[in-house]
Amino acid sequence: MNQYVERIYNGIIKENPCFILMLGMCPTLAVTTSAVNGVGMGLSTLAVLIFSNLIISMMRNIIPDQVRLPAYIVIVASLVTIVDLVMQAYVPGLYSALGIYIPLIVVNCIILGRAEAYANKVTPDLAVFDGIGMGLGFTIALTVIGLARELLGTGCAFGVQVLPEKIYHPIAIFGQAPGAFLIMAILVAVLNGLGIPNAAAGKTEGCDGCCSSCAQACGSEGKEEV
Repeated sequence: MNQYVERIYNGIIKENPCFILMLGMCPTLAVTTSAVNGVGMGLSTLAVLIFSNLIISMMRNIIPDQVRLPAYIVIVASLVTIVDLVMQAYVPGLYSALGIYIPLIVVNCIILGRAEAYANKVTPDLAVFDGIGMGLGFTIALTVIGLARELLGTGCAFGVQVLPEKIYHPIAIFGQAPGAFLIMAILVAVLNGLGIPNAAAGKTEGCDGCCSSCAQACGSEGKEEV
């Protein structure tokens, strides 16, 4: 497997931002009331990921380390503004459905995380493929969650009635906030059952989830060794 295919494979399967890394939970749980919303948010994030990774990789030797995070935010915010205006002009229905979550792509931890952890360390071609992989993984995850919620909550798929109303009674909770948590929990449980680890399963024994205390502990150990 060459490195370009590996980046796409990792983003979709091995390092899926939602199901494996557990990133971007806010839009994942908030906008996935339907499959169309999931696809729309996923593709919007995909476009921002690709171009932000590309620009940040191209400018990695120009941006000073002291201001790299503010620089990343400015780049991402500019791209999100373009996506926001394009969606408002050409898909106003989807734009209204996604609402405030489109501007919030600016602070999406998936985008900033890939910029800091990968794009600023590699060549533009690898950065682009990493953005494609992560963006596709995010889109697929949102679409699956949105489709499950829409199917169980309304009996529809992509707005088309697929479960006859005479034999299926929609479960309203799946169209509401608790339904998102239930679907996410079921999907993660399935992945765990298949032996696919996620970020929660990969925690070190005894970890309380506080990274600052871990950093302080590592620092004190380093001083003792010196």
